[in-house]
Amino acid sequence: MGRLAFAVIAVLLVSVGVLASSGQIFNSGTSSSTDTGLTLNDSGSGAAAQVAAYEGEPPPYVDTEIGTELDTAELVDKVAPAVVSIVTESVSYNFFYQAIPQTGAGTGVIVSPDGYIVTNNHVVEDAQKVTVTLSDGRVFEATSITTDPQTDLAVVRIDAGDLPYLHFLSDSLEQLNELDPVVAVGNALALPGGPTWTAGVVSNLGRSIELETGVVLYDLIQTDAAINHGNSGGPLVNMAGQVVGINVAIASGAENIGFAISTDTAIPVIADLIAEGQVRRPYLGVSMLTVTPVVRARYNLAVDSGVLIYAVYRGTPADDAGLQPYDVVTSIGGQEVGSAEEMRLVIHGYQVGDEVEIVYFRGSEQRATTATLVAAPSS
Repeated sequence: MGRLAFAVIAVLLVSVGVLASSGQIFNSGTSSSTDTGLTLNDSGSGAAAQVAAYEGEPPPYVDTEIGTELDTAELVDKVAPAVVSIVTESVSYNFFYQAIPQTGAGTGVIVSPDGYIVTNNHVVEDAQKVTVTLSDGRVFEATSITTDPQTDLAVVRIDAGDLPYLHFLSDSLEQLNELDPVVAVGNALALPGGPTWTAGVVSNLGRSIELETGVVLYDLIQTDAAINHGNSGGPLVNMAGQVVGINVAIASGAENIGFAISTDTAIPVIADLIAEGQVRRPYLGVSMLTVTPVVRARYNLAVDSGVLIYAVYRGTPADDAGLQPYDVVTSIGGQEVGSAEEMRLVIHGYQVGDEVEIVYFRGSEQRATTATLVAAPSS
């Protein structure tokens, strides 16, 4: 559980466009309430869910082992054909309800020969039109978009075949080490003439940051490879040309601090978005608080650590398991949970349908129960 601490820092989400929010977090994706005309599927459930799961064999775009190191020319030749430019169009309205066209730009990674492309949710969010330009100059309009706001990932589909695609290295947090060389690739500043390449190293593994929206992105890769506006959705690759992360944000007011979504998070989310159009996350059905000295005193708790259940929703696994408000959960499936964030991540490490043992305190009495996790509701 060493990766659960997160920092609220000034973060820039690195797509190009109009600044669409204020405060610490600046999202340059465009926004509008107008119907997009695209097939759009938003799998966000409101929970701080980060981890999905695919069953069976890994998808064909997944490598389980680090490949052979390439020289720079070989790396560019391998990666460039599968990196695309994404341009979005949307409409916002001013104080006088006048329509104001807006455009944005980001990057995408082809993950299958039949036109599936991975990018960030904030690149395509609320877009009425999404245009994809391939490395060979061909231009396509997206036919569908599936998104997962809780991980800031999205999959765009275009009507094309026989496309080159990149392979994702599975479990990049475990297979990478600090100071390993990496390269960030993207449509920086929407400059014409192809993607921008920047080299750097892995600065840290397992970072977590909280966005202004309250969404926490977990298990990020920190890198000093320059990530600029327009790089959102582009690949962070190792020297074998394998994707180890999806570029997502930079720290504002700092130098050489960028973040990429690790493949630990990205691979299962992408698999669900492609296969089902949404991410299926396990769900217990409670609202919860971390037990702190203040919480303990306020609710007169008999224990000084764990997770306080302050609401149990009817008809959910928690309800069926007999959990009640003011119970304090101390472990799930044999894993101790000392905070609400830890409990969420432990739950989301399981699959829908798994049965888990829950150890909890009711007053000063320790009890145990079991719950069968179900899919989280879509809203």
